[in-house]
Amino acid sequence: SLMIIVGAIVGIVVLFNVYKNFYVIPLEKEAQTEMYMAELYFQKDSFNLALNGDGQYLGFLDVADDYGSTNVGKLANYYAGLCYLHIGEYETSIEYLEGFTSDDMILSSLSKGCIGDAYMQLGDINNAMDAYEDAISNSNNEFTAPRYMMKLAMIYEENGEYEDALKLYRLIQIDFQTSVEASGIEKYISRAE
Repeated sequence: SLMIIVGAIVGIVVLFNVYKNFYVIPLEKEAQTEMYMAELYFQKDSFNLALNGDGQYLGFLDVADDYGSTNVGKLANYYAGLCYLHIGEYETSIEYLEGFTSDDMILSSLSKGCIGDAYMQLGDINNAMDAYEDAISNSNNEFTAPRYMMKLAMIYEENGEYEDALKLYRLIQIDFQTSVEASGIEKYISRAE
């Protein structure tokens, strides 16, 4: 029975390696190739072409559908959400951004923050605040955290919650001194005081 258990374990390891090397990796490369033109259209602010493709090349929507199990397919959801955000279809943007998952802390934080931006455009302040808080707590780095702290603090100010806004402004000033947001933070602190 020990030989059967060892044989089963070795068989599972071999099958996993075959699956990974002969299916997953080639599928990932194929998805990267398919998404290349959509990324170029995105960089040129041609969001409809980036989303739907141009007839010859796939757009982000097709890449997300056809290669959804790959990392590139998941990234296509993120790009699709950004495209919808840019063209003003905020509810669809939220749907695609919520469908994006990543181990990359910066990308996942940006995704959560963009969800907040979409909610702000829809006038849903409470969900926007929740999304910004998620983005801040998701990754406490110099790039994303101060960006969404600033947006959240401005909402607090608009709501007359100056103490909460002031706390965030001071956090940016102390903890994220080298961030872009910290460069002019004194005027926001003065305004909130």
